[in-house]
Amino acid sequence: MTVEDRRKAGQPADPEGGAEIAAGEAIRASGQADAADAAASTASKAVWQLLPDMATGGGPEAGPSSAAPIELDRETIRRLERELLGAERTLKRRDIAAGAGVSLLSARKLWRAMGFPNIGDDDIAFTEKDLGALTTIIDLVRQEQLTEDAAISITRAVGQMTDRMVVWQIEAIVEEMVAQRGLSDADARKTLVSELPDLIDPLEKTLVYAWRRQMNAAVQRLALRAESGLASSETGRAGDEQDAPLPLARAVGFADLVSYTSLSRQMNERTLAQLVQRFENKSAEIISVGGGRLVKTIGDEVLYIAESPEAGAEISLALAKAFSEDEFLPAARCSLVWGRVLSRLGDIYGPTVNLAARLTALAEPGEVLVDSGTAATLTANEKFVLTPHEPRQVRGFGEVQPVTLARGTGTGIVLD
Repeated sequence: MTVEDRRKAGQPADPEGGAEIAAGEAIRASGQADAADAAASTASKAVWQLLPDMATGGGPEAGPSSAAPIELDRETIRRLERELLGAERTLKRRDIAAGAGVSLLSARKLWRAMGFPNIGDDDIAFTEKDLGALTTIIDLVRQEQLTEDAAISITRAVGQMTDRMVVWQIEAIVEEMVAQRGLSDADARKTLVSELPDLIDPLEKTLVYAWRRQMNAAVQRLALRAESGLASSETGRAGDEQDAPLPLARAVGFADLVSYTSLSRQMNERTLAQLVQRFENKSAEIISVGGGRLVKTIGDEVLYIAESPEAGAEISLALAKAFSEDEFLPAARCSLVWGRVLSRLGDIYGPTVNLAARLTALAEPGEVLVDSGTAATLTANEKFVLTPHEPRQVRGFGEVQPVTLARGTGTGIVLD
């Protein structure tokens, strides 16, 4: 993954100006080119086998459906809007602000934080439901349960996460309609609009259920921190490390697919989508079963955290094994670093994250690398085998000793 790829994906910039990627690209370019090309060739053949009809342009999905195209009228759209918004649009922005007892500026701040487009003060664009939502947020501030800044941050989190979720759901359903019904992409989207009323209620119930379960899981992590994580949080540390001021001790891991860029150039849109989805699904399953949390995926790379070095090590080994044995996906370079991080906006930051990214670039396909500090927390555990390598100069960190992490005793993470 290039620096430009990360910038386009919205990943926070490396404070050292992209050193995280520069080191990795230089290493890959010197001594790993042949291996990468061979891996790309092998993985490319496997991925094309995943959807051979799409790779050649044949098959039922290649052309639009022979059925008559769906036509949408304005009344259909209006009915769907009323169902989604819960009421008719009857209010202007000043009505909303006055009803909630706040200034127009405050109302605009919260509207923008939610991620909605700007609307003129004289546009009749709001409903009683909008007034209720704004009042709910404002009341949290009035009752001093949240500061205004915290309320805006939480509102922004809701807006960004639900926006991504809705796009994800729509694309998944459209893709299914194209594949199963033989519709064109345009007709699938029209069909989805006409069939969406039957999906709103179950999707909403699933969202609320998932939010409550995720909140409960977060509470459990807050109240019942893993004992092994607490016990080893200072193991092998002198107290003057770059990440020492940061609050959370976590195992930070990366998994990066080999030769993804060259592979993606050989695929059509459908095949590339299948590869990315397979990668994300398998990663998410392994991380969740292993007790970790998937922070984000960026194309060919997944970032995750775990509460203890042992849990992180199990997840890393399971990911490396899964991708090496997958007949369609290329192998992955993996890394794990136990250290301290800052958690903000649903992401994580700090030297621990940067070091894990740099170790990923040093790893061979199918290998898991850790640093010497992380290795010290695992060395007495017979489940893991640790093989030190010669120290390497890593930009921004100086001399770092990579250590290969491998399976010792036990079976590791087992998926159903």
